[in-house]
Amino acid sequence: MAKRAAICAVAQIPFESNLWQKRVQGMVLAVVESIIKQTGVTYGANGIQNVVTCSDDVFDARTISDNAITDEVGAHYRGEEKVPMDGVNAIAYALACVLSGHDEVTMVVAHCKESQSEDRNMCTNLAFDPFYCRPLGLDYLNLAAMQARAYMGGSGITDEHLARVVEYSRKNAAKNPLAVARNLVLAKEVMRSPMVCDPIREMHVYPVSDGAVALLIANEDRCGEFTDKPVWITGFGNCMDSYFPGDRDLAGNFSLKRAAERAYKMAGVTNPEKEFDLAEVHASYAYQLPMWCEGLGLCGDERGGKWIDDGGMEKKNVNPSGGPLGGFPIMVGGLAGAAEAVLQLRGEAGDRQVSGAKKALTHGTTGAAGQHHAVLILEKE
Repeated sequence: MAKRAAICAVAQIPFESNLWQKRVQGMVLAVVESIIKQTGVTYGANGIQNVVTCSDDVFDARTISDNAITDEVGAHYRGEEKVPMDGVNAIAYALACVLSGHDEVTMVVAHCKESQSEDRNMCTNLAFDPFYCRPLGLDYLNLAAMQARAYMGGSGITDEHLARVVEYSRKNAAKNPLAVARNLVLAKEVMRSPMVCDPIREMHVYPVSDGAVALLIANEDRCGEFTDKPVWITGFGNCMDSYFPGDRDLAGNFSLKRAAERAYKMAGVTNPEKEFDLAEVHASYAYQLPMWCEGLGLCGDERGGKWIDDGGMEKKNVNPSGGPLGGFPIMVGGLAGAAEAVLQLRGEAGDRQVSGAKKALTHGTTGAAGQHHAVLILEKE
């Protein structure tokens, strides 16, 4: 069994609101070829023998969505495993493969084309129970609005705070050449944007995005073959909340807190408010950024409003990439955040570089209103 595993390389294509000119196979091939070019990794006994992919049948408009990219990821006649959840979980799957000794080197690839669906809310309606919830018209947006209202009632969060979250995210995204929403907006403009599902405004919602991301992971003995800047995976945890919305405390951060506890225990983190140099938080809606930061222990419970007022987002270097509000595709979001964290820890993040970054927190979520959460801790030597 291996003692440690490291991310050796990352590859992304620029996220766009409608990559009409590319099929998913072309998107995936671009990031896989980039990984090979960066590292010189090969396939077979001394290279990649297993690939972990992340995709979604509904957004791919086909069953067994990974079947369409088997050749592109190099999995013909070798192992390929699919994770139909946020991409951070694909990293965990690959980590388990490497630390168990099953593989020495593995690649993680995620893709999504949200633009292929006429209405992504119609797609996310399919995530709910077909007898009790789908007929009500529940989708990720309207359940998020219920969660936002529940959370805002106890956290001191106002419409102005949410507008400032969007302004901050867009400011960071403007420095990220891979982001979709790179145009700057002011808080007052956000507050004038139309209400789409009270209290969520149009600019509070992450933009429709298409894209692909890949990572190469190797054990401690092999990582030196592929990079002289390994980024070590030191902690991971995940947790699933109840399936039926009525069985959950929507404002309680149950699954996120437990996922974070597991990751922090594995990484030896005792004070998350002070130990991370940056955090990539998967907030698809503006209210989720302070809410998830509460659950991650980056600020106290029910203190989200005061935390924003005190400059918490800036001080904690939350989402230097711009995060999902700058444009991360569903499924790919957490993996894109991990890729950003790797670039930051390697000092390769360009104009958005966090000075002296040594330890990063990456977060991913999937399911309605944060039903499932995953937390990943990354560090450099």
